[in-house]
Amino acid sequence: MTEPEEAPPADEHSKEELKRALKAFRKRLKLTRLDDESRLGYGPMSGGGRSTVTAITPPNQYPKTVWEALAVQGRLRYSGHGTYELLD
Repeated sequence: MTEPEEAPPADEHSKEELKRALKAFRKRLKLTRLDDESRLGYGPMSGGGRSTVTAITPPNQYPKTVWEALAVQGRLRYSGHGTYELLD
């Protein structure tokens, strides 16, 4: 039998992988905010409104340890229930 593959520890993620993950997180956050702002319901005479989305579930293309490593670095903050928010 083969042993199941485990994700590498948080300190073993390459700098490039963390950079790509943070870029993917920012893109998902941007698209989520745009989607929230584009819906009708902020007022009949307005063109939308500011989004109140601050935390999102990170993209699942990267393991949980990547997001934890970014939180340890101070780039993201864990908001609870599997969501993170950007600290920039």
